[in-house]
Amino acid sequence: MQNPQSYVSSNIAGFINLLEIAKSANPQPAIVWASSSSVYGLNDKVPFSELHRTDRPASLYAATKKAGEEIAHTYNHIYGLSLTGLRFFTVYGPWGRPDMAYFFFTKDILQGKSIDVYQTQEGKQVARDFTYIDDVVKGCVGALDTAEKSTGSGGKKKKPAQLRVYNLGNTSPVPVGQLVSILESLLGKKAKKHVVGMPRNGDVPFTHANVSLAYRDFGYKPSTDLASGLRKFVKWYSGYYGVETRVKKEIQGAGEVPEGGSA
Repeated sequence: MQNPQSYVSSNIAGFINLLEIAKSANPQPAIVWASSSSVYGLNDKVPFSELHRTDRPASLYAATKKAGEEIAHTYNHIYGLSLTGLRFFTVYGPWGRPDMAYFFFTKDILQGKSIDVYQTQEGKQVARDFTYIDDVVKGCVGALDTAEKSTGSGGKKKKPAQLRVYNLGNTSPVPVGQLVSILESLLGKKAKKHVVGMPRNGDVPFTHANVSLAYRDFGYKPSTDLASGLRKFVKWYSGYYGVETRVKKEIQGAGEVPEGGSA
């Protein structure tokens, strides 16, 4: 909401720049690109399936990602580009984005700062289908390995080309309050929680992935639960930033080497 043009520039204009180069290449590449679970928007059928409607975005970000899917369809139809869009569901883990909740919750809890924990307007907990990075990478590789060749040449389509969209999630939504409790345990420190109502615009109260299509087509099967994934994240965070956590003390006691640092 604060910087809408950045999303339009990256997710629409940037994507078209890529497709414009790809359509004229000889041979044309096949492309696997990042869509988002946010395209489901106000959809209330669960778990979210690729067959569900995605025409009611709840944020501009979601609208730009949905626009990307429609743009992919257009370039596939006109130029024969092989395109696969992956709808990622709240990816987390080592080397993650500092603007994601699990990441800045960790930072703020360790620094003794309060954190905002959202709940719905009806007083229910917000839940997310948190998906560990290693599981997502396996899905990306599976999509790449099964991508068919583009069918155009020199900007001209010769025959129909592959066009796909897949959910890559964990299939197990977890309330954000539970995420905070797991972090408290791993960090060895209580969070100063400030429960606030979620704004009615800009985000959705829950996400939940149906990944049966990705499993059928390239064997995608996530295997990392949130507690295990967050432990790996905190292990990395402790080593990378050189901070003390309960996990780091356990690692030192066991003689392990923390990720991103030295014992």
